[in-house]
Amino acid sequence: MANKKTSHKSGFVAIIGRPNVGKSTLLNHIVGQKVAIMSNKPQTTRNKIRAVHTTERGQIIFLDTPGIHKPKSKLGSYMVTVAENALNEVDLILYVIDAAEKHGPGEEYIIERLQQVKTPVFLVINKIDLVHPESLLPLIDEYRKRYDFKEIVPVSALQGNNTGPLVDAIFAVLPEGPRYYPEDLVTDHPERFVAAELIREKVLHLTREEVPHSIAVVVEEMKRREDGHTVYIYAAIYVERDSQRGILIGKNGEMLREIGKRARIDIERLLGNKVYLELWVKVKKDWRNQERMLRNFGFFDED
Repeated sequence: MANKKTSHKSGFVAIIGRPNVGKSTLLNHIVGQKVAIMSNKPQTTRNKIRAVHTTERGQIIFLDTPGIHKPKSKLGSYMVTVAENALNEVDLILYVIDAAEKHGPGEEYIIERLQQVKTPVFLVINKIDLVHPESLLPLIDEYRKRYDFKEIVPVSALQGNNTGPLVDAIFAVLPEGPRYYPEDLVTDHPERFVAAELIREKVLHLTREEVPHSIAVVVEEMKRREDGHTVYIYAAIYVERDSQRGILIGKNGEMLREIGKRARIDIERLLGNKVYLELWVKVKKDWRNQERMLRNFGFFDED
C-alpha cells in the first residue's frame, strides 16, 4: 500500500492592528530573522513587509502592514490605504491588539473595517507578559461580543510565548497550495529596501520625538567591491527641517556616526559581508505632503 502523500499548505496572511501593538516583533519572531524594523515609536512600518515562513508542512507569506490610524499627512493616508487594502488580498488576517491597552475608538475603527471583509480573522492578544492572566478573560469576552473571530490566541511576541500554537492554528486554516518562494527566502524585498529600513530603525531608536516621522532613508548606491567581500553603501537620510538635520548629525558628527555604526552591524548580518556604510543627511521641506517626493522615496508603488 502506497504511503499517503502529506499535503503542503500555503497562503497569504495579513498582520494588522493599531500602531505600536507589536506586529513587527511578532513577524520577526515567527520568521526567525529581522525583516521588519522594530521601535517603541508608533507608525514604524510604512510599507507592506512581505516575509516568508517555510517548513515541511507548508509556507506562510506574511504581510506586515502599517498601523491603522487617523492620518495627518499624505504619507499617513498612504499608510492607512496600504493596511486596509491588505484585508482583501489574503487568506487570513491576524488582528493584533495590546493586552495592556483598553478597547477604544481606534480598535472600534478597525473592527468596523473587518466587518466589511469575508476573510477569516484571528484575534492575537499580544504583550500578555505585561498583564495578569486573570485580566485576559474579560478582554477576550469584550472582543468576542464585537466580532466573530475564527480564533483568539494570546501571545507574547517579545518572549515567544504561545507563538508556536499560533503558527499551528494558521496552518490549520490555510488551503493546500504550492511553495511560492524558495525555502531559504525570508523576504521578497530587495537588499536595498531592507538596508534602508535598518538605517531608519537606528534613527528611530536614537533620536527624539520631533525627528522620527520626518525621516526617509534612500539607499542611492549599493555595490560590491572588487575584493568580493566588501559591500559599499551610500545612503541619504532625508528630513524636513534644518534643525532636524542638526539633531541627526549631532555634535561633531557623533549622532550620525552612532547611527551608521549600529546600522552597519545589522546590514552585515543581513548580507553576510563586510559593509562600508556612508551616510548623509539632506533636507527636503514638507516631503511627507509632496506626492512627487513620496513616489521618489518608494511610496505609492504598491501593486
